[in-house]
Amino acid sequence: AVLLPFALILGIFYVILLLPMRRRQKKIEEFLKALKAGDKVITSGGLYGVITKVNDQSVQLQVAQNVRLEIARNAIIG
Repeated sequence: AVLLPFALILGIFYVILLLPMRRRQKKIEEFLKALKAGDKVITSGGLYGVITKVNDQSVQLQVAQNVRLEIARNAIIG
């Protein structure tokens, strides 16, 4: 009887906080896996560009004519 309120609080905590966070993380992982050359993206630093080459851990981003940057895949936010 004493553990019931504690278990209820843990259940509510899981549903309200952890479940949406896991869904969001899975959505971000799927987005990063689906990146391909030609996609227009924005980095966490605020750079806009077009992906020209994709590697396992990084992507090459063209930010201006003849200006290409190699950035980490995780730095892409949108």
